[in-house]
Amino acid sequence: MDKKLKRIRRSRKARAKIKELLVPRLSVHRTSRHIYAQIIDSVEDKVLASASTLHKDINIDNSGNKDAAKEVGKLIAERGIKAGVNKVAFDRSGFKYHGRVQVLADAARENGLKF
Repeated sequence: MDKKLKRIRRSRKARAKIKELLVPRLSVHRTSRHIYAQIIDSVEDKVLASASTLHKDINIDNSGNKDAAKEVGKLIAERGIKAGVNKVAFDRSGFKYHGRVQVLADAARENGLKF
């Protein structure tokens, strides 16, 4: 199987479990250059908050590193709390929980999100 197809297959399993919890999910997607995060309401399939390295609020030269992921985690936590979301389920979208994905999750936890 293709590497991308394997990741998508893993993400489907996790999303099925998360949907049963009936809490918003913090979905993360990473590429070699950028990292994206969204808080999505599982019931209505509606995006409540989003942040990425493409936003103007993040001023980092290299957007594909851990420092950028930490800033995105901080920003998504602030926007999520502002939208009234305190507790989320972490959806890593099939990516391994290490590196930039882990740094983003830790930064979101430090800034008030619970998962």
